[in-house]
Amino acid sequence: MTLTFDVHGPTLTGALARLASIGFSEAGVCRRLGLEDLDDLQLRAIPIYRQERLQERDALAAAIELLLLQGAVPEAELDQLFARPDQEALADAGILQQADGSVRALASLYPVGRALVFSDHAWPQMNQTGYATVPRDQVMGIGTDSRWLARATLRRPVGSALDLCCGSGVHALLAAAHAGQATAVDCNPRAARCSAFNAKAAGLANLETLQGDLYAPLGDRRFGLITCNPPFVPAPAQEVGYRDGGRSGEEIQRRVVAGLPLHLAEGGTAQLVTELGERDGEPLEDRLRTWLDGAPMAIHILRLRTIPAQAYAIGHGDGDAYADFLDSVGRWAANLRAQGYRRMVSVLLTFQWSREPWTRVDQAHPPVRDAGPELEALLAAERLARDPGLEDRLRAGRVVRTGPVALLESRSLGAPAPATAQARLAGLAMPIEHPLTAMERDLLCCLDGPAATADLLAAAAKAGVADRMVLDALAALVRKGLVGPA
Repeated sequence: MTLTFDVHGPTLTGALARLASIGFSEAGVCRRLGLEDLDDLQLRAIPIYRQERLQERDALAAAIELLLLQGAVPEAELDQLFARPDQEALADAGILQQADGSVRALASLYPVGRALVFSDHAWPQMNQTGYATVPRDQVMGIGTDSRWLARATLRRPVGSALDLCCGSGVHALLAAAHAGQATAVDCNPRAARCSAFNAKAAGLANLETLQGDLYAPLGDRRFGLITCNPPFVPAPAQEVGYRDGGRSGEEIQRRVVAGLPLHLAEGGTAQLVTELGERDGEPLEDRLRTWLDGAPMAIHILRLRTIPAQAYAIGHGDGDAYADFLDSVGRWAANLRAQGYRRMVSVLLTFQWSREPWTRVDQAHPPVRDAGPELEALLAAERLARDPGLEDRLRAGRVVRTGPVALLESRSLGAPAPATAQARLAGLAMPIEHPLTAMERDLLCCLDGPAATADLLAAAAKAGVADRMVLDALAALVRKGLVGPA
């Protein structure tokens, strides 16, 4: 039995407030289950969670069991968790199902940032749901990609925000906190109802949900923020609605990017977390530029994870019998070969209007908490590095490290190869490793505090180093966000 996500039911603000008060949040659930990140939650580990982490049956244990682990709790534990009015509101909304003295939830509740988001269960194949396969109109639970996008979104105040392929509406819910109006769009009617259900549950009046094909319901409207976590999997057969993006994986995300010039407001930002198949000798940015069809936009590509095509095929293979599993892997591998993909890359794509379009590619660790300000600073560093007046500003002023820097140097012992160095700003939620030249490394090491560029140039001249080498190294460090004008 699935939840209809009836938007005419009661608001659930009281129940959500109660859950927040007992620590039902990303951090609270992780502490209780012994997880570093809520993305580490696994179906196969449910017995371990129950036996080792939820033995103490307090309100938080009951909430995790009921709303995340898809389990049942006795009515007595429900009384401990919710007051009677909140129980009735959840039952009237169709969330709770009572039978034989125990209670189950027909949907899961996912903590994401400051929000609590209802959606279909993460594991629909579990016996109590009655499914052998994922239903076509399944609304995706909050997965890894959604959390990455939620953590990396630029949280500027905007007049309007749009979340395409909204699913549960999680990104529209988060945007509603810093947008005058948030709009969620999905072609799946159940997903559109789920998004509206979440807006009603949270008591949000500035979130609208539209059912339709990407930009089709929007007319000529433009938005200060556009987010999207589209179906992107290059599947040999299109079986899972929220996941599969055609045999190439690009059928939907290509249309999302192509529509940005018509719907992104001046000064706005569009961000997608997706996967792109990568071919040898074809930079990803070339494909994105083609999709934009010449629109003058800056593109930032943040590579978060790379999976070889073979491993990707194995990870998507299924089948109860081993022979069936091998056949499935073979079909996935054949499709990836047909597309020319050598690897699949998880990326965070950021688009902004720019008079002089530029593209930047970085490699980062996936975000473990709010990383929006870090990404904002990186984009600002790129714009500063492209400022024609930067060199004059550097010559006449002072420079300083932008924060504590972690420096890693490596050398092959017994070999003539020179040492290499990498640096990153320490303590970040989404650290980026920047390779350094010898000059860049030396400049970073000598910047214990603000330093006048003239003094750096004078010291370099005594060592026989030309001004140009120093200024180029400083400009490179500015671009990497490691150094800035004091």
